[in-house]
Amino acid sequence: MPESAPWRDLSLPTHERVEALLAAMTREEKLAQLGSHWRSSSESTTGPQRGEVAPMEHAFAAGRRTFEEAAAQGLGHLTRVFGSEPVTPAAGAARLRARQRHLTTATRLGIPAIVHEECLTGFTALGATVYPAAIAWAATFSPDLVHAMARAIGRDMRAVGVHQGLSPVLDVVRDYRWGRVEETLGEDPYLVGTLGTAYVRGLQSSGVIATLKHFAGYSAARAGRNHAPVPIGPREFADAILPPFEMAVREGGAGSVMNSYSDIDGRPAAAHTQLLTTVLREEWGFTGTVVSDYWAIAFLDLTHRVSPDRASSGALALRAGVDVELPATDAYARLREAADVPDALIDRAARRVLTQKVELGLLDPGWRPVPGPAPGPDGPDRPEPDQGPDLDPDLDLDSPANRALARQIAEKSVILLANPHGTLPLTTAPSHIALLGPCADDPRTFLGCYSFPNHVLSRYEDRGTGVRVDSLRTALLAELPGSRIEYAQGVPVRDPDASGIPAAVEAARRAELCVLAVGDLASLFGRGTSGEGCDAPDLTLPGAQPRLVEAVLATGTPTVLVAVSGRPYALGPYADRCAAVVQAFLPGEEGGPAIAGVLSGRVNPSGHLPVGIPRDPGGQPGTYLAPPLGRFSEGISNLDPTPLYPFGHGGSYTTFAYEDLALSATAIPTDGTLAATLLVRNTGPREGEDVVQLYLSDEVAEVTRPLRELVGYARVHLDPGESCQVTFHLHADRTSFTGVDHRRLVEPGAFTLAVGHSSEDLPLTARFRITGTGPRVIQGARVMTTPVEVRHT
Repeated sequence: MPESAPWRDLSLPTHERVEALLAAMTREEKLAQLGSHWRSSSESTTGPQRGEVAPMEHAFAAGRRTFEEAAAQGLGHLTRVFGSEPVTPAAGAARLRARQRHLTTATRLGIPAIVHEECLTGFTALGATVYPAAIAWAATFSPDLVHAMARAIGRDMRAVGVHQGLSPVLDVVRDYRWGRVEETLGEDPYLVGTLGTAYVRGLQSSGVIATLKHFAGYSAARAGRNHAPVPIGPREFADAILPPFEMAVREGGAGSVMNSYSDIDGRPAAAHTQLLTTVLREEWGFTGTVVSDYWAIAFLDLTHRVSPDRASSGALALRAGVDVELPATDAYARLREAADVPDALIDRAARRVLTQKVELGLLDPGWRPVPGPAPGPDGPDRPEPDQGPDLDPDLDLDSPANRALARQIAEKSVILLANPHGTLPLTTAPSHIALLGPCADDPRTFLGCYSFPNHVLSRYEDRGTGVRVDSLRTALLAELPGSRIEYAQGVPVRDPDASGIPAAVEAARRAELCVLAVGDLASLFGRGTSGEGCDAPDLTLPGAQPRLVEAVLATGTPTVLVAVSGRPYALGPYADRCAAVVQAFLPGEEGGPAIAGVLSGRVNPSGHLPVGIPRDPGGQPGTYLAPPLGRFSEGISNLDPTPLYPFGHGGSYTTFAYEDLALSATAIPTDGTLAATLLVRNTGPREGEDVVQLYLSDEVAEVTRPLRELVGYARVHLDPGESCQVTFHLHADRTSFTGVDHRRLVEPGAFTLAVGHSSEDLPLTARFRITGTGPRVIQGARVMTTPVEVRHT
C-alpha cells in the first residue's frame, strides 16, 4: 500500500479517506471487500474436523477457495481464525499475521481484513474463559455484570487481533422448544433489550464491534424448529421482536447487525429490504454493517427458493442491504459481470465496510495485526505496533480476574425455584448425600453450545474442555468436606439407556439426602439436547431422565432437584414431591462451585427466571407476554398454560418486603413522566439480593394488549433489617404500542402499575391515567428505558 495514499492520511476525516480509497478501487476489488475467507478442513493441521459448526456446512465444502484465491483482489473479513479448530492463541496469532501480511503486501491496495469471531459465552477460542450462557446472564437481571463481562471478552479478543464479535443474540423467546433458547436473554423484550445493550456497550468499549443477531424473527419459528418459517403478524413483530434491536442500535450504538435465516411471512430476512434498509437504517439511523449469517445468502436459492441461482441471490441480498457475505465469499464474487447490479449498490456496501476499517485503524500508517493494546478508561485506543512474532507470554485468556467474573455471574444466575420445607441451605451438611443424575459429574453440561469446549473440542477426541471446569461432584466434595458423597449417574443426558437407574435408586435409599442433577448437554445440529439445531418435540426432560427422577422420588429420600439446562423443562410432575428445586441455566466454567455454594448456603441465591418454567410438557405454554385470552380461561379451553414458576420468579434464603408504593402523579399527558417509588426491606436473617420488578397493564386499548409487561427492574442488595427506596421514572412512551393502523401510539386511558417479586407475585399496585383528546403518534426515536434510582435508607 503506498505510504502517501490519501486514505492513509490521519489528518483527513474518515469519509474523505474512504471516498479516496473507493475512487482508487476496481469493481472487483470493491466486491472483494464484501466477502470473507474461512480456513477449510483441508488446510487443518490439527486433524480432520468432525461434525459441523455452521448449518449445512458440508454443502459448501466443494466450492471453498484457498486463501490465496479468495484474497487475490483483497478481502473484507477473515472468518474465525481462532474459533474453528483447537489452535493455541500464539498459533492463531501467527496464522492471523500471515493472512494479514499477505493482504497488505501481496494485493494491489494492501488493505487488511476485519477479523471476526464468536463470543457469546466468551471468546470462542482454545483456553479462553467460558462464561455462563446468555440465558444465565439474563437470570442475573444485572446490566452492570453483563457490561463488565462483555468488556472483558472484548479485551481478550482485541489482544489477539480480533475486531468484531458475533454477539449478542437479541432474539426474544417465543417457544421454549427452540434449541437456541440458551443463546437468548429470555422472553421479555425489555429485559433482552437492556441486557443486550449493556453487552454491546461493554464489548465496544474494548474496541471490538458488536453484532446484533439474528435480525429478526428467528426465535418465532413455527413449532420451535430451527430455520422454520415465521408466521408472525406485523404488530407482534413490531412490539415483541424488534424493540431489543432498536434499543441496541439507538442507545447502544451497535456497529453491526446479522440477518436471520428465517423468512417472515414468506420474505427471507436476507432479502428483506424493508427490514434491512427501511427499518434498520432509515427509521433507526443505523450506520454500521449488515453481515449475513453463515451462508444465508446462498440459502436464498438453496432452501428458500426465492432466486434461481447464486448470483441472483447475491443481487437480492445486496439490494436488500446485506453488506458482507459470511463466512466465505460466494454469491458476491459472482456479481462482477452482473449488469443488474449497478456500481452504486456495490459502492454503498463497500463504503460501509471501509468506514469500519478506517475507524478500527486498519488503514493507519504503522498498523500491525496483533496484539492490540488494552483500552484506556475512556474507551479503545489505536492499535500499537506489533512487538514481534509471539504474543505477550503473560497473556492469559482465562485469567483469574476472568474466572472471578465468571463465578460472580454464575452465582447470581442460580435460581431457587422452591424450598417449601427449608431443606436448603445445607448449613448442617448431611453425613451421607447421594449425588445422582447425568449433570452431576459431566462438566460439559455447564457449558453452552457456542462455548469452545462444546462447539469445537467436542469434535476432537481426548481434548477435554481446554479450561478448568469442575463438575458438580468435584465442587460438592470441596464445598461439603464433612459429608460422604456417593455418586451414581443413573442415566445419560440424551440416550434412553436406563440400566443405571437401579444403582442410583440404591444410592438414594442409603442416603440422608439426594441431590439429583438433570438437564441438558449442549451441542449443534442434533448432537445435543440444547443448542443450535437441537430443538425439542416437547418440554419433557431428555432421554430416560424422567424415569430416573420418578424412581429416585419413589424412594422417599428427601431430594433436591437441580435442573442444569439451556431451556426450561416441565417440572410439574415432580416439583411438589421434591424437598427443593433449583434451576441453573448453563452456568459456565464456574458453574460447579456456584451451584455447590447455593446448596451449602455459602451463596444466597438471587437469580430470577428470564423465562417461565412450565407445569406440563405439552400444550406448549406460551410466554407470559399474552393478552387475557392467551392465558388460562376456564370454561373456554381445558388447557391451562399457567406456568409452574412464572417469569421473574426467584427465591432467597432471606425475605424481602415491599411497602408504600406511591406515584408522583395520578394523571400525565401523552408525553409526560411519573415517578413510582416504593420501600424494599430485608426482613430475613441474612444479607441478600432481590430483583424489584415493575409491570404495566393497559386496562383498555384499541388492540389486544398483554395482561402485563415488564417496564422496569432493579437489583438491590440489603443487609438484614436494611431497607432502600426504589424509584422508577416512567415516561408515557413506555406505554406505547402498535395500533390498528400499524403506527406506534401513546393512547390516553387508565393503566395499572404493579411491583413485586415476579410477573405473578405482585403485592403492590397503583393506577394512573394518561390524559388527552386522542392518541399521540410516535415518529422516530422514543423513550425506551425506565431509569431507576436506589437509595439506601
